[in-house]
Amino acid sequence: MTPIHFVFLLEEESMEAFLKTLLPRWLGDRSTYETHSFRGKADLLRAIPPRLRAYRSWLPPTGRVVVLVDRDDEDCFALKRRLEDAGASAGFRTPGRAGAAGWNLVNRIVVEELEAWYFGDWEAVRSAYPRVSPHIPDKARYRSPDAIRGAWEAFERVLQRHGYFRGGLRKIEAARTVGAHFDPDRCRSPSFRVFRDALRTATD
Repeated sequence: MTPIHFVFLLEEESMEAFLKTLLPRWLGDRSTYETHSFRGKADLLRAIPPRLRAYRSWLPPTGRVVVLVDRDDEDCFALKRRLEDAGASAGFRTPGRAGAAGWNLVNRIVVEELEAWYFGDWEAVRSAYPRVSPHIPDKARYRSPDAIRGAWEAFERVLQRHGYFRGGLRKIEAARTVGAHFDPDRCRSPSFRVFRDALRTATD
């Protein structure tokens, strides 16, 4: 079976660092991949239509484009519709329009930021930063990872209280460090699970 080749379009470098650490452990030789990060969400959203038109002209049958964008404070449905419409205009098939197994473009929204995914796998965080409390996920404000408002600021505060990143969270460094321990089957973040399951439909 020819491996699936994923093309990831990402809004910033910390997500790229996280995936580059996670994907080789997770996907192994079942796929190949390339990542492209942009200078923030606005830059990514501007780039998507011309990028998709260009990819459509050469993407092989085993190619899959994956767009990952933070929700931030946007309406999730409106953002997803914008992404889906851009894909349809470029001639791509998304799961919502082609079925779970027939897509060559998937748009996934990170709710609300990458750091929410870290709260979803607190064991990975503790492996990366052993001084943090194991009881953080038991606190009401952190119990539902995707409901944490200002996830990266919350993550920074927790780590600083335990003696890490006194001068401010170094997001790319944290992405690599947590990504090295992250377990896709353990993460409780619903938005991560939707992303995870999309990749699995392409590689299983």
